[in-house]
Amino acid sequence: MKLSLFIALSLIPFLIFAQLDVPPNALSFRNIGPERGGRCTAVEGVNDQVNVYYAGYTGSGVWKTEDYGETWENISDGFFDSPSIGSIDVYQKNPNIIYVGTGTDGIRSNLIEGKGVYKSVNAGKTWTFVGLRDAGQIGSVEIHPENPDIVFVAAIGNAFTENEERGVYKTTDGGATWNKVLNISDKTGFSDLEFHPSNSKIIYAAAWMAQRKPWTIISGGDENGIYKSEDSGATWKKVDNGLPKLKGKIDLAVSAADPERLYALVEAAGKESGLYRTDNGGKDFVQVSSKDGLLNRPFYYTNLYADPTNAAHIYSLATRGYESHDGGKTWKSFNARHGDHHDIWMNPNHPNYIVQSNDGGANISLNGGKSWSTQFNQPTAEIYQVEVDNQFPYWVYGGQQDNYSTISVPSLPPYGMQAGHTAYIMNTGGCETGPAVPNPINSNIVYSNCKGRFSRYNKLTGQAQEYSVGGYYMYGHDPKDLPYRFQRVSPIHVSPHNPSVIYHCSQFVHKTEDEGRTWTIISPDLTAFTPETQGVSGEPFTRDITGEEFYSTIYAIKESTLEEGVIWVGANDGPIHVTKDGGKNWIDVTPENLPPGGRVDAVEPSAHIKGKAFVCVLRYQLGDQKPYIYKTLDYGQSWELITKGIPDDFPVRVLREDSEKPGLLFAGAEYGLFMSMDDGDHWYKFQKNLPVVPITDLKIHRNDVVISTMGRGFWILDDMAVLRTSSNEILHKPSDTYTYRYSSRTPSDRISTHITYPSPGVHFDYTLKEDLEDPIFMEILNADNQVVRRYRSEKGKKDTATVKENMNTSSVEYTETKSLKTKKGAYRFKWDMRHDSRVLASPGKYKIRLFSKSFDESQNFNLLADPRLTADGFSEADYKAQEKFSIEVAELIDRVELYIKETKKKVKELEAIKGRTSKQEKQLKILNSKLAKIENEKNIAYPQQMYLAQLKYLFGANNGSYKYINNDAMKRWKELQLEFEKIEGLE
Repeated sequence: MKLSLFIALSLIPFLIFAQLDVPPNALSFRNIGPERGGRCTAVEGVNDQVNVYYAGYTGSGVWKTEDYGETWENISDGFFDSPSIGSIDVYQKNPNIIYVGTGTDGIRSNLIEGKGVYKSVNAGKTWTFVGLRDAGQIGSVEIHPENPDIVFVAAIGNAFTENEERGVYKTTDGGATWNKVLNISDKTGFSDLEFHPSNSKIIYAAAWMAQRKPWTIISGGDENGIYKSEDSGATWKKVDNGLPKLKGKIDLAVSAADPERLYALVEAAGKESGLYRTDNGGKDFVQVSSKDGLLNRPFYYTNLYADPTNAAHIYSLATRGYESHDGGKTWKSFNARHGDHHDIWMNPNHPNYIVQSNDGGANISLNGGKSWSTQFNQPTAEIYQVEVDNQFPYWVYGGQQDNYSTISVPSLPPYGMQAGHTAYIMNTGGCETGPAVPNPINSNIVYSNCKGRFSRYNKLTGQAQEYSVGGYYMYGHDPKDLPYRFQRVSPIHVSPHNPSVIYHCSQFVHKTEDEGRTWTIISPDLTAFTPETQGVSGEPFTRDITGEEFYSTIYAIKESTLEEGVIWVGANDGPIHVTKDGGKNWIDVTPENLPPGGRVDAVEPSAHIKGKAFVCVLRYQLGDQKPYIYKTLDYGQSWELITKGIPDDFPVRVLREDSEKPGLLFAGAEYGLFMSMDDGDHWYKFQKNLPVVPITDLKIHRNDVVISTMGRGFWILDDMAVLRTSSNEILHKPSDTYTYRYSSRTPSDRISTHITYPSPGVHFDYTLKEDLEDPIFMEILNADNQVVRRYRSEKGKKDTATVKENMNTSSVEYTETKSLKTKKGAYRFKWDMRHDSRVLASPGKYKIRLFSKSFDESQNFNLLADPRLTADGFSEADYKAQEKFSIEVAELIDRVELYIKETKKKVKELEAIKGRTSKQEKQLKILNSKLAKIENEKNIAYPQQMYLAQLKYLFGANNGSYKYINNDAMKRWKELQLEFEKIEGLE
């Protein structure tokens, strides 16, 4: 059941929250991009529908294109409990039937856990959960080629701990029930499955012992190998002849062009690692290639594909993509839109039609890989953190997984771009890991990180100046031997008290006051640094030392906004420390009841009470899915666990406190967003229209909630001030709003199809505790108490509205709008900052009045001048002069339109007279002459623009943006006034 916004605004007991419903449009988030694809690990097409393809992402769910990749739409939102996709299989004889296994098989440290298998019977329009919720990561889903009710699933299992659900599963009733048909142990699951192309009773399965720990990757063991069933999965035997004795991850490939041939890409020791092939159904294997690059980072890649029309034509997918035309003996690299390749599918009827996936998203080729569709149409970016700057409008920053630079995108359009949203994506130094932290005074300067390397980036020059601590290149090192252990995502924090002070963290807190040219260590080692968690990562074969597995490093840092020198830090192996004197002395304040070893993902000193702070600890990499949020009121001497209302399997990554309303908290979890109105005593889901996706970071900035996600880019909840107000009022206090002017229209030839910007305006929030029979009226008044805009709800059966006389129009007209609701609920209405006459409202003090028969409430607010215009010399007097001029022109437009209406009425009356007198004929001729001078001729191309068109042109030219009224406009205005006097005086 959804929760009432109006209840959410109050501090009444938490149990009442679940009793009411809220309209879904009361508050909502919007995606601001970047619309540049993120990691895509599963793709599939439809044999007989060459335009249709599916793509599954590690944090974005399932997407579909019906136009060869020109546009993509998400089809899993609202159905899947996990956005991580491991495998997609389409039943080609009836492509309406699709099965999807969640949980990617590329087990990075930031992977998202799978939540079972889903099925669609209408080509992805709707989905049904069909089981295996605890199977963890799913390596493969294979539908029986003749019977869509028979499906096999390869379950890798939980990536971080042993679990009994590892194995191969089979259903014979379309997912209603499942049987485990192949089981090895709670440590070894299965990474791949393949049906024999001409005998569906034969199935091959690749066993994989895989586990991740925060400090290493385990990929391989004596239980690994290839298994074969010849009786539809009833019995299995290991087929290992010719393969290495000890194996890691394995991927399989078959081709209908040679059904007895089976390829196996096998991780193993040294030169034993490589491509193997059997041409007799697995009786014996021969190593075909040990080429370097086929199996780099096997835990992440190890993907093999055979052309269904040519068994000698195969692809190997890893950091680079390789293609062979001689069965794997020789290879050449191929280029898609991005590197780091994960999956590929070829249409057997049209083998030049290929869909391929990589860390940049999905791309499609219609010419055998010579060219590919764009990836700048997929809003599926994995973002590690979020920062904001102080521009107008503000920009949002973060590190995007597998982008060569950190990025920033605007919260609103700062200026027009013909290519749409994608043209705004800006590089901001560092690399994929981030963070990117803008200087709070000069937003053109950004402090960025790339895997422990600090740099100062200048947007104006496009130059990055690297000022790394120590100058060590960390790749390949045992972390215990390095003087500084910088994690890939090493934090950067600018002091809220002095923008010249910047903190950067290894196992130590480093401080610079000259943007990195000199660094000072201001702490001892603040990590646990347990010996058993140090060492080179990658077991038992493949080393992988990129800093991602560096354990015992500081992961979070933040200085109190209330007390300079009070700094909180948390390490990725558990300890939490605080200093009260700028780093001279540090105190270990780790909660006693916090299990050891977890990653302190966020620290949040309170903006309201000294000594108060919150911390979030992530332990899912240790097999513990529980949320851990702690609160202290005494600088960490004592802690309280505050997670009531958050599900036990929703790890929490971040918490932020509202800087204005004490007790208002937001928590970003692995599968969504939560909010508390009582300082964490109770939480409830605040998902609104957000997709299910990990919330990696969160900021509250200028009354907006800004979040980053691991798979869906950045999102903004515009104007959350209503959450700070009292539940006793109907009309809630609006936020002061900048008078931005920009076009929210989207170019028709844009690449972007998912990012749209709201039109400029002020949000008015109101809550009705019961249905109203009478209409609602809204008035917006300026500082002189003059009504500038009027609205009313739609007319109902009972309408007690009255009108008041007005000297110009004979009545006061309230614009009828569906946006004003009278039913019980919480609502948001937007005023476009214009008068009833469409004149732009000037910055200044305003009042919103909302009334009906049973209530009459008002709230004050301000329209704020755009600081960019102020800096450009546009003054308060200039705003007022434009407003006055435009009102006068608008009044004359109203007067002329009324004159036209009255004149046409007279014409109609005269035309109805039979046998008109000469005087009446003359009068009719004069009236038509007047109308001809005022109105354009109808039904012709490019008519001459007559008086009313000229008057409206003057209005539009001087009312589309805030601007000076120049001499020519004033001159033209005087001419038009005189011209109308002449028209009126015609006889």
